[in-house]
Amino acid sequence: MTTVTEERRSIRPVGLRTRISMAFAISGLILSVVLAGVTMVLSREQFIEAREESAAAIAVNNAVRLNNQLTPDATVEDLPSMLDSLTSLEGSQPLVRLRADWLLAPEFGRGDIPGVLTALVDDGQPGQIRAIVAGRPQLVIGIPLPSFDAAYYVVVDLDGVADTLGSIRIILLSAGAATTLLGAVIGWWASRRTLRPLRRVSEAARAIAGGRLDTRLERQADPDLDNLADSFNGMVEALETRIRRDARFASEVSHELRSPLMTLTTTVGVLEARRDQFSERSRTALDLLSQDLARFSRMVEDLLEISRFDAGAASLELTEINVSNFVHASLRAAHLDHVDVTDGFGGRPVMIDADKRRLARVMANLLGNATHHGGGLTGVFMERDSEVVRIGIDDDGPGVPASEREQIFDRFSRGSSAGRRGGTSGAGLGLSLVWEDIRLHAGRVWVEDRYDGGSGARFVIELPLPLDDPTAAIT
Repeated sequence: MTTVTEERRSIRPVGLRTRISMAFAISGLILSVVLAGVTMVLSREQFIEAREESAAAIAVNNAVRLNNQLTPDATVEDLPSMLDSLTSLEGSQPLVRLRADWLLAPEFGRGDIPGVLTALVDDGQPGQIRAIVAGRPQLVIGIPLPSFDAAYYVVVDLDGVADTLGSIRIILLSAGAATTLLGAVIGWWASRRTLRPLRRVSEAARAIAGGRLDTRLERQADPDLDNLADSFNGMVEALETRIRRDARFASEVSHELRSPLMTLTTTVGVLEARRDQFSERSRTALDLLSQDLARFSRMVEDLLEISRFDAGAASLELTEINVSNFVHASLRAAHLDHVDVTDGFGGRPVMIDADKRRLARVMANLLGNATHHGGGLTGVFMERDSEVVRIGIDDDGPGVPASEREQIFDRFSRGSSAGRRGGTSGAGLGLSLVWEDIRLHAGRVWVEDRYDGGSGARFVIELPLPLDDPTAAIT
């Protein structure tokens, strides 16, 4: 069941523009097929009827002329000269019965004439019939000449009509293909125009998700679209008000907490100075108090920083940073300079424009996460391509399940470690700040499995290189 579900998810759904284009193309195809079918049926009947009427008229005229030329003592040998004077229809061959003798055509014999027609003519009635004669569709016309006990037959080939219909069929198929293609083009054009307002909504939603809460949709002078724009803008205004109110609340609460925190910190500092005067039990309680107070202070500072992100007040102070030197300095600051660093830069300096303070906090949070929650830091790697630079941090912990790899960057999310709080447990804000700081740099951060197949996780941050990077062409 899991495999089927994953396969279904891997199948990318067809987009709305594609579906509209396909609908136009299929409609054009169906319309072309219907019109082609109707045209073929009507054309076939019209061509065959016209051919039959023409052949019947000529056959009657020829029968009259032949009747005028016959004499009581005429024989079959006299018939060829008489037939030469008759009107000949293209694709037709005459046959004549004079008393008991027959003048046959080169391709047809007496047995090729349908018995129903010969019986009718022998009874003195003219007639015609469509039949397959000599393997081809033919029109056979019979006219009695009772004055001389004779009958005039003509076999008219209908293959010419079939050839004409074949040409028409090819033309109709070509027109149908052109109509289908034209329908697809019109559908693509119509869907492009129809979906343009949805693209604006999508771009606006993407901008809002990126933190630009002042984004609004412009009115389009269309009643339906204006209602959509008004509803969307009203929703965004309500969302902006709510977010700013929540951010302001968090900021004010955090500010209010700083004063009592300072008082508590000072008090604990005084107690720490006199810890030798306390009993063992009191010193243990003091240590727990100090740890929780430090943790609480960090959480308040993190909340203040997050409130700045929510309020849109966070900004970058960009400076040029040598990535390799920065990574080694971060390891030294965390007393982890003994950890192996894989340098994928080939010994060349790679420079980026970044906020050094924020990037240092990112590295400190990721290194601390690996040290305290990931079973220890096992390695750091650096690599680059033509547009970005990547820094990865490997740990030796249990790893991060695939289902938690996005949630782990949510605020107050501690993943599977939630509920197992220890002395070094955090509040679940460090990785959230990492995500916010990297996003502010127009970069990305994610977690994945280690490439060496070992246990643990690899956190990767990706930052853009400057557009005018002189080493961009170096691979």
